[in-house]
Amino acid sequence: MISIAIANQKGGVGKTTTAINLATALAATGHRTLLIDLDPQGNASTGLGVTQRDRNFSSYHLLIGDCALDEAVIHTQVPGLDLIAATQDLSGAEIELIEIEQRTHRLVNALSHAPQGRWDVCLVDCPPSLGLLTVNAMVAVEKVLVPLQCEFFALEGLSQLLQTIDRIRGRFNPDLSILGVALTMYDRRNRLTDQVADDVRACLGDLVFQTVIPRNVRLSEAPSHGVPALIYDIRCPGSEAYMGLARELLARLPRKEEVAA
Repeated sequence: MISIAIANQKGGVGKTTTAINLATALAATGHRTLLIDLDPQGNASTGLGVTQRDRNFSSYHLLIGDCALDEAVIHTQVPGLDLIAATQDLSGAEIELIEIEQRTHRLVNALSHAPQGRWDVCLVDCPPSLGLLTVNAMVAVEKVLVPLQCEFFALEGLSQLLQTIDRIRGRFNPDLSILGVALTMYDRRNRLTDQVADDVRACLGDLVFQTVIPRNVRLSEAPSHGVPALIYDIRCPGSEAYMGLARELLARLPRKEEVAA
């Protein structure tokens, strides 16, 4: 199973939209996918139509040891996509984790109990911060995907994220690496968008995916209906972009039969 954290400490960059729709696109291509919602806002869970009463066990319970992995898994409306939902309890989890043994390894220890071959890909939607929840995600995964908004100050804070990744690689997870940077909220009508995209590509080179995620009304509307954009409107530019991003992402990963082990 290949595991990928979707992370950026800046809010409003399309991180959760990317998590929902990329997970859906991966499932649509036949990859059994697990999405873990580690954001206390729980928007990835809501965006997949999972109500609060359906969240008997959540990522919070998994981290503090109140449930087993299987107990936290919810089968979503998307065939091939499972979810470990988030609740507001996560807001206080970082304080609780300070007093728990191996506080940085709670998620990786929980995932170690995943049945072999059950999922091909695991995505983790991180909170917009670099606290213990995000550290747990990065200790547990092999790759990090960074959504980057095509607006002024896009690169602001990215260096801090890269430093955090370097520290976690050095102290806890030597296999951690950046899978790529996805440009989001791309608006061709705005000349600044092209300038920002050019600057990001000049700075990060091949790390930046060729596929860009456009500003799209359907992407914004879909969460209020509790469905991914790919179900809400498969033909909208946003859905097509996430399918393209999924194909490009898969091209950077080992083949399915290699990651299923």
